[in-house]
Formats: sequence, C-alpha cells, structure tokens
Amino acid sequence: MTPLLHQFATRWFGPLAIAGLTFSVGVSLAAAATPDAAKDSKGSRIGRKIENFTLSDSYGTERSLDDLKDKKAIVVAFLGTECPLANLYMPRLSQLAAQLETQGVGFLAINSNQQDSITEVNTHAKKHNVPFPVLKDPGNKIADAFGAERTPEMFVLDGNRVIRYTGRVDDQYGIGYQKAEAVRKDLAVAVEEVLAGKEVSVPETEALGCLIGRVHRSEPTGDVTYSNQIARIMRDRCVECHREGQLAPFALTEYDEVVGWAEMIQEVVHEQRMPPWFAAKEHDQFKNNPSLTEEELATVDAWVANGCPEGDPKQLPEPLTYAEGWGITTPDDVFYQSEKEFEIPAEGVVDYQYYTVDPGWKEDKWIQQAEVKAGDPKVVHHVIVFIQEPGGQPFGAPQMAYAPGMTPRRFPTGTAIRAKAGSVLVFQNHYTPNGTATKDRSYVGFVYADPKTVTHEVMGGACGQMQLEIPPNDPNHKVIARKLFLKDTLLLGMNPHMHVRGKSFKYELQNPDGTTEVLLDVPRYDFNWQLWYMLKEPRVIPKGARMICTAFYDNSADNPGNPDPNREVNWGEQTFEEMMFGFYSTIKKRTDLDPSETKTGGAE
Repeated sequence: MTPLLHQFATRWFGPLAIAGLTFSVGVSLAAAATPDAAKDSKGSRIGRKIENFTLSDSYGTERSLDDLKDKKAIVVAFLGTECPLANLYMPRLSQLAAQLETQGVGFLAINSNQQDSITEVNTHAKKHNVPFPVLKDPGNKIADAFGAERTPEMFVLDGNRVIRYTGRVDDQYGIGYQKAEAVRKDLAVAVEEVLAGKEVSVPETEALGCLIGRVHRSEPTGDVTYSNQIARIMRDRCVECHREGQLAPFALTEYDEVVGWAEMIQEVVHEQRMPPWFAAKEHDQFKNNPSLTEEELATVDAWVANGCPEGDPKQLPEPLTYAEGWGITTPDDVFYQSEKEFEIPAEGVVDYQYYTVDPGWKEDKWIQQAEVKAGDPKVVHHVIVFIQEPGGQPFGAPQMAYAPGMTPRRFPTGTAIRAKAGSVLVFQNHYTPNGTATKDRSYVGFVYADPKTVTHEVMGGACGQMQLEIPPNDPNHKVIARKLFLKDTLLLGMNPHMHVRGKSFKYELQNPDGTTEVLLDVPRYDFNWQLWYMLKEPRVIPKGARMICTAFYDNSADNPGNPDPNREVNWGEQTFEEMMFGFYSTIKKRTDLDPSETKTGGAE
C-alpha cells in the first residue's frame, strides 16, 4: 500500500527537519505541480530538462544537482523506506553505483514520501549501506518535477541534465513474482547507451512498486474521516498483519502512517491484491473471507477523494487485543526446525529447506491448537509442518502452516488432530529475500487435548495429480484430478496448491446422482498466498461422490513469474517445478473411544 498526503509539512518531518532543509528550483520545476505536469502531450517524460535543485540529505547536509555537474550521466532513484520492491533493489543499486562511478556516473536517491520522516530515511540508508546521497523531498515538489510516481522509479539524466530513461531497474522483481535473475538490465543498459552517445534503445519501462506518498494541495474535507470510519476498516481488515513485528513491511495503526499510504491502499483493495483473498464472489461460502465490502470500498474512495481528513481522535475505535507471542493458548510443546539458524541472503532465490524433527511422542497425541511461527516473518514466505506417521509419506494432510493470510489452527472442544506415536515432524521452509541478509529459525507450538475429551478427529486429504507434463510456451494448460469418497464425509475447508505457473484452481463436487456443483473457485491463483478457505458450515460429501479438481497453468512468456517458458515442466518440490494438490480438511467421529471413559471439558 502507498501514498497520499496531508497539508502541513511540519507534521511529517518535524521542525528540526524543516529548518535544516533548503529547497530551490528553477521556473520549470515550479511549473510541475503534479506528476502528469512533467509529461509531454504523449504522456512521456523523456527529453525533459531538470533544473538545479537543493535538498537536505539524510544527515541534514544540503545537496544540489549541481554537485554532480562534472558527471557524464546521473542516475536518480526515487525510493521509500518501507516499499518491499524498493528494498529488494537496494543491494543492486549499490552494486551499480560502485561499478559505474569509475565511468563518470553519479548516483543520488530521493525520498518524497510524506510518511517517511528524515530519521527513518537516515536509518534506512544506514541499514542498507547506501553509498550515495539520499535526499528528502518535502511536499514532493522534486518528484512532481520529474513526474515520478512510484518507488522504486529510476531516471537517467545525460550530461545536459535531460531525462533519457525512466522506469524499472530490471525485470527480476515485480508485483507477486521474482525471477532467478534479470533477463533485461534496463537501467544498466540505458546508462551504457547514454555514455556511448547513443539513443536509449528502450527509453521507458513500467515502474512497479509503491505509489509515492504525496501531499494533498487542498484542505481535507468531508464527513468520512480516519478516526470515524477508516481506522475501523484498517483494524478489521489490515492490522492483523500491518502492525509492528508482523509480516507486513509497514504498520497501519496510526493516522500519520495510513495517510501516507492512502492512494496505494485504494489501489490494492480495488485490484483485490489486499487483503489477500482469491475465491470467486459467486461461490463465496467461507467464514474467513477478509475482503472489503462494497460499502467499505466506497468509504475508502470518498476519504481519498476528500483529502484524507483525520477527524476527531475521540471517535477512534478500541484497538483489537493480540496475544503476546502466540495466537493460541500457552503451548504444551514447542518444536524448532533445527538447532541452528538458517542464513538467508539479501537477494536471489533460495531453494526450499527441509527439516525432520523427532518430537519424541511415545503415545498418540491429540492436537487441538497448533501455530507455526516464523523466526523472521519478513523473509519467510511459508512454513508447512507435516506429521509423518511411522512408515508413512513425508508430505500429506492434515498439516499446519505459517503463510501470509493464514491463522492458527484452533478446533472446538471435542475435536483434534491425531498424531500417532512415533510420528515425526517435517518442516518445509520457503524463503524470499527482501534486500537485507538475515537468519531464521521457525517453530511450531501445540496445545494437546485430553484424549478422553476428543469425540471427533480432524482428518485431511488431497485431490491431486503428480503426473504433470506442462508443454513449453503453453499459456493455458489444463490438469484434472478426481477423488472418490467411499463414505459420507464432513468437509471443513480447502487449500489449493500450485507453484509459480499456477493460473486458476477449481474444486467441484460430482454427486452420486450426476449433478455437479462448485465447492471453491479460485480464478486468479497467487502462489504468494497459501490460503485455506474455511466453509461457514461443514459440508456433507455423500458416499459415492467425487471431488473434481481442475487446475490451469500458464507456462508462457506472458507469465512474469515463469522461470523458463521454453521447457516442459513436471512435478517437483522446487518452485521452478510444479505441483497440483487440492488439499482439504475433514472431520470424522472417533470409533476407538470407550464411552465409559469419556468426560466433558478439554482445552479450548
């Protein structure tokens, strides 16, 4: 989520930052009041001359464009401290700056976000060891002059300070995908061509990432305010992840934070990128759907259109209370993936990591609550913990998981997962580097039920296909799997699983009488979000019915996350391979319990 702005600059940067910041521009900069004003009649910024400007850097030192007047070319990077995509590219920009410095190229970064204070900019620059100046742009006037809209967004100026390139760094990272390496290094190529005196072959590319948090030029107005309406939407839809110490890269718990991300919030909720939920609306029968209602969407639109007024803080809702450390009650057992932490590099692709842990279960355990926790949630894409029975397969269901959008597994009194004596735990860890090298040691906590209180066992299964042969360059390859139910079964929820070529996934139920109905339709599958879709009420699948799972894969070059569209793809555990599993969760009544030994109660 990203930008928007308020009108009093001192509120964002503080009097010390404002006092130490000088801003002077030529007439051409003052004329650029919005990003669009910096574009020509064709919507391009190429060919625009940038006049001198002076800003304070993250240490309070004044810097101007003229400081680089002896440079043959200048790279100007618009960045934000909390934008995930911008942070992924920090190591890359530092490397490029070091490589190109000897060729007479200057680098500088500009932060125009209202929500990023000068202190945060300074901390961010130190954290990423940025070797070039990072300037603060109050009121986003320099961003307007360039026509910059997002972070990260790159501009290459020639010796005359004319824009010759604008857009992305390269094509390795994007919204919801990352490639093993860049195919086209757009920024580096543009600089080389400028230095050689050539026309830039691809002068404009699309800059993906976060919208710059701009300041509104008019007084905020209207009855829709942050305090009265927007804070409630954030609390109910966003704050579970967007708070300190959680998975999301920034918090949305205070007005000063939310106002800077307002337009980005508006963008992602309308595109249904946030909150993450991908079930088709016409088949929505799930109790854990976090999506905004049409009324809530309209409220966000009205708030942004009216300049994001804060309103009366006395109208703020009561904040939700979150458990300290756990989303379950105090665990009876906690098991770590390994004795040592796993090191995650700042960038690149990390293979899946697997760990087998012996919990030492000498007797059956009944798991009523389970929570998988990431050691460093900022780099853990998902952790799945499988219970492998003696002599059984290493992967299967039921399983516990940590992934964006997932909540701890908590079952009602009398219902639990059976872990048979002698079972081991298998951890499957998937890491996504975020621009900073770090370490992880993930773990799982269990709350056990008294076996005598458990009347129903949580089961699981999968309707899947392991014989995958996805042809090269096929944009819409279809795979079908079927599962016959030999007895009446109570279905609790579903969890479709594919990898980066996954396009859509549908669960259907074919009844014994031949009629077919949709259980779950995910028309836009996203590998980045491993979601369970939990039914509002358990659904009876009658004996003789079939679950039919249909998956489509995009193995074409049009799929930005496709590692290689020119190869046939088969089943495999790695991300560059593919899977097709329609996991599901069920319950059944215990038949091994002696009624004379049963008792009421049990863990909640």
